[in-house]
Amino acid sequence: MTTYTVLIPDNVDKAALAVFSDAPEINVIAPGSMKREQTLAAIGEADALIIRSSTTADAELLQAAPRLKAIARAGVGVDNVDLGTATTQGVVVMNTPDGNTIATAEHTFGLMLALARHIPQGHASMQAGKWDRKSYMGVELRGKTLGIIGFGRIGRAVAKRALAFEMTVVAFDPYIPADVGADLGVEMVDLDTLYARSDFITLHSLITDETREMINASSIASMKDGVRLVNAARGGLINEVDLAEAIKSGKVAGVALDVYSQEPPTDNPLVGLPGVIDTPHLAASTADAQVNVAVEAARLIVSALLKGEYKNVVNPAVLEG
Repeated sequence: MTTYTVLIPDNVDKAALAVFSDAPEINVIAPGSMKREQTLAAIGEADALIIRSSTTADAELLQAAPRLKAIARAGVGVDNVDLGTATTQGVVVMNTPDGNTIATAEHTFGLMLALARHIPQGHASMQAGKWDRKSYMGVELRGKTLGIIGFGRIGRAVAKRALAFEMTVVAFDPYIPADVGADLGVEMVDLDTLYARSDFITLHSLITDETREMINASSIASMKDGVRLVNAARGGLINEVDLAEAIKSGKVAGVALDVYSQEPPTDNPLVGLPGVIDTPHLAASTADAQVNVAVEAARLIVSALLKGEYKNVVNPAVLEG
């Protein structure tokens, strides 16, 4: 019987280990959070790897793993994986886009509500012993236009919730057909139109050459005065210096952030700035989501090793090769 070794150097929910209990051909190494040098020492014996965001599967790690066949990311983003090297090495990289969709959509909507109604600031004021109602006049979501940049699973889940709040929803995504939006009651528009029409803008794109720092001085200038932005996707989508200046000038009325160009953020001009709500990358941090992505990642690896079946592949060229 062929046996395989799966290395899990990050903390994942123990529900993942239960999946492997039904696969005696697979030996799992999962000591909990491993330091970089420990992972490098262990990766040489691994046939598969399950990671979250704490482990970086860069060229050094991949080149130290001659047996590695597959990586499963317990989450959506794979910017901590060197896809080029993985493809060259013949390693299939998969993600788990379904597991944290609802958690991220709900957190996004929570940030938008908090932004519209100054909920964190009002709470802090009360904690400080004040009763200040005049400083925190908010706006309603009903009747406002929400622009969604990136209309994948999470973007569509946010749209459904926004429509329930009687918002008008427009979306930009060059890879999504217009009829997908129409079926949900969402108008697919170009980016310039989205910027011009939106009262709120929420980001749900991956980082690419086209999307990196797409929110910058130029794009902000084309937005409505008093626009409000939410980002629970990737910090690199925003030029943080430009956005901070737009808040100070009053062009942007408020921003709610869950992600940052550097995490944890240091010397970030948006952190602590009046008009900005910050959370520490909590979008997928629900007990439900962590179980879902862990189980999904484990199932992906079992199918890959035992059946040669691959799902949610983010570097499909490796299969063609």
